[in-house]
Amino acid sequence: QLQLVESGGGLVQPGGSLRLSCTASGFTLDAFHIGWFRQAPGKEREGLACMSKMGRRTNYVDSVKGRFTISRDNAKRTVYLQMNNLKPEDTAVYYCAAAKTTPAQAMGSVRDYDYWGQGTQVTVSS
Repeated sequence: QLQLVESGGGLVQPGGSLRLSCTASGFTLDAFHIGWFRQAPGKEREGLACMSKMGRRTNYVDSVKGRFTISRDNAKRTVYLQMNNLKPEDTAVYYCAAAKTTPAQAMGSVRDYDYWGQGTQVTVSS
């Protein structure tokens, strides 16, 4: 059974940092294009960062470029999202997702991804 499990969310003050983890079971990360998404209340799910199969390329949306970093540890079957200089507008449920086929455009859209984690809440507030 293919499964993704996120962890690492929580409450953090503006300017603070969090590292989210996404651990895969039932498959190896190298075979999938991995993305991080988030969804705030009343808003659509948006893509943030992605990593290609084998981890050779990464892409970020402008709103997180320079603040968020995606990385992976193949031995642990885990992908990370390091988030620095967090802002209140970063408050959302964060999801990782895996795509069997590389999206035509870097990040791709929600429908390009085949497997999703359950999400982890990130709240940025003083």
